[in-house]
Amino acid sequence: MPDPQIAAIRAIIASRPRASEVPQMRKDYDARGLAYGLPADVTVEKVSANGVPSEWTSTPGADASKVILFLHGGGYVIGSLDSHRHLVAEAGRAAGTRTLAIDYRMAPEHPFPAAVEDTVAAYRFLLNSGIAAKNIAIAGDSAGGGLVVGGILAIRDAGLPLPGCAWCISPWVDMEALGASFQDRAATDPTVQAPTIKFMADTYIAGGDKRHPHAAPIYGDLRGLPPIMIQVGAAETLLDDSIQLARAAGIADVPVDLQIWPEMIHVWHSYHPVLDAGKRAIAAGGAFVRTHLQGA
Repeated sequence: MPDPQIAAIRAIIASRPRASEVPQMRKDYDARGLAYGLPADVTVEKVSANGVPSEWTSTPGADASKVILFLHGGGYVIGSLDSHRHLVAEAGRAAGTRTLAIDYRMAPEHPFPAAVEDTVAAYRFLLNSGIAAKNIAIAGDSAGGGLVVGGILAIRDAGLPLPGCAWCISPWVDMEALGASFQDRAATDPTVQAPTIKFMADTYIAGGDKRHPHAAPIYGDLRGLPPIMIQVGAAETLLDDSIQLARAAGIADVPVDLQIWPEMIHVWHSYHPVLDAGKRAIAAGGAFVRTHLQGA
């Protein structure tokens, strides 16, 4: 039976004006996230994570020894702490951890590999703060979901201990938009289309290698990475990105849990205040993190 809540969200998305200039796109994205607000029991604290503007978020009962390092989406061009705070807080609640969300540098002002460098810097900050690597989960959505895996590859390349697990929400891992789902899911995806993806890829990579493993981790050597959960909506043009990431992880003998959610659209988790499926997806991700950080 069709989900009436996702149908209502689709109608809202269809009614929105679509900005074409990056500054307005950023303002609109942040405003949509801020509109949800935060529950009264969420604590937010600003912090500099080795020079990267960041926020600690916690809810009652959070285990202070365990952390989700959260990397926001937005195609490496838009998105911020403001756009994702409501999602970050609930991810931590579901996992029973604190969260550290980072405001990594974005393109076009700061193209690849700035976002990766900031991810590694923030991870070092956690390690230097006394958080054991095995007690850290790295999570993110869309571009942030790809940055989760690209960032872990960079963490490994830097000789640092790897985190306990990774949680990728609607990840973007192919800078060339080669997946067939960009065609066969185009009519069902209300937010992400190939021209936008190609624009953001060109802006982020800025003439560099679109198959660099830190930007497109499906081309990386994933052997030895921690367990990965991948959640993607069946309606997404980025569906094949998730499938290809799961394939690359599976071939590398990385434990991977690929979930394809019927009817769901890109990063449906962000609509959790008004979408039960969003709440359930966050709960599933939180359970995954709990399982893999348990007893760590």
